[in-house]
Amino acid sequence: MSPLLLLLSCSTARTVVFDVPEPLVLEPTVILVSLDGFRWDYLDRSDTPTLDRLAAEGVRADALIPAFPSKTFPNHYTIATGLYPEHHGIVDNSFYDPERDDWFSMSDDSAVLDGSWWGGEPIWVTAGRQGQRSGTCFWPGSEAEIAGGRPTYYKPYDGGMAWEDRVEQLMTWLELPEDERPTFLTLYFNEPDHTGHEDGPDGQEVELAATEADAGVGLLVDALESRGLLDQVDVLVVSDHGMAGMSPGRLIYLDEHIDPYAQEITSWGPYASLWPEAERVAEVVAALADVPNADCYAREDLPESLHYDESVRIAPVICVAEVGWSLTTRDWAAWNQDYYEGGTHGWDPAFEEMHGILIGRGPSLGVGVESEPVRNIDLYALMTHILGLEPAENDGALDPVEHLLR
Repeated sequence: MSPLLLLLSCSTARTVVFDVPEPLVLEPTVILVSLDGFRWDYLDRSDTPTLDRLAAEGVRADALIPAFPSKTFPNHYTIATGLYPEHHGIVDNSFYDPERDDWFSMSDDSAVLDGSWWGGEPIWVTAGRQGQRSGTCFWPGSEAEIAGGRPTYYKPYDGGMAWEDRVEQLMTWLELPEDERPTFLTLYFNEPDHTGHEDGPDGQEVELAATEADAGVGLLVDALESRGLLDQVDVLVVSDHGMAGMSPGRLIYLDEHIDPYAQEITSWGPYASLWPEAERVAEVVAALADVPNADCYAREDLPESLHYDESVRIAPVICVAEVGWSLTTRDWAAWNQDYYEGGTHGWDPAFEEMHGILIGRGPSLGVGVESEPVRNIDLYALMTHILGLEPAENDGALDPVEHLLR
């Protein structure tokens, strides 16, 4: 082709303009991720490249200290409200309310969806009251209407939902138009809690489960990074509690000290909840004074450190076992022998086996910060501060966690 024809050919060619979308620019945004039952020391025992990266580029506490009892529903809701269970009312995974003459159970959908069981103001309601939006891909309490509010977007709990789909749901919410986009989001993974219960906290199985949970967080980090959003959001990875091993050789038989059928007993294991008649409380406590490897109290005499006496939903008599020991009766133990082969939680949060994790990364958080243990009741204050929200009344404070901020 001659130079002239080549010039004419180029001059008549169509110019193709590609429509490149503008990158998203987010308002201050918090993504709260729960790895259920991720004990503090799993980080150093397991292969966790994503969590290690987030900690190196952000903040890591030596531990996250749960509220008593160190159970799933009470502590997820404590993180969301900044309230101790005695004040938000979810005092166990299952409990009896004598004023309602009714039971709450985390496996009872009608109770979980009934907002009248849930006290305080969770952060998604705080956000909604102040003009921000929220999206929860699973969190205890997020499916109920509480204090007149709900998350803007929420998914009813579905344990079978693939982890990839959970992450994709968050990305779908983050990519909404600006006037519909949430600034507070949650994500929940049920490992390594499930494996810790099955196999205990000390073996290779739970370390592999911790690696699996890390990979779940990796899905989130990859999704954010591929969209240019990782440096625009504050990701907080937490766990609700730790885990301790059980053994058939560490059982405390209450029926050696009292008649278990003379009062309702609504909790077994790391602690026991006993409901004798009011006039018999002192008698029952006295009879339990010599129980080995546990301490028993009238509700009003429980140690202040437990913050567990200001609710009628708490039993009149509470026994708290030493970590690793389980309160039971000979009949119950005989019927449930396999229960004591794995691990569980619920003991006094003073025991480090009950401690969880706190790792964070984002524009509001420090870089390379290593912190002493943090109380989970202070996370509500931290998150509302990042989001520019006025916090509702709560039991926590910003001062103890202010050093985590950039």
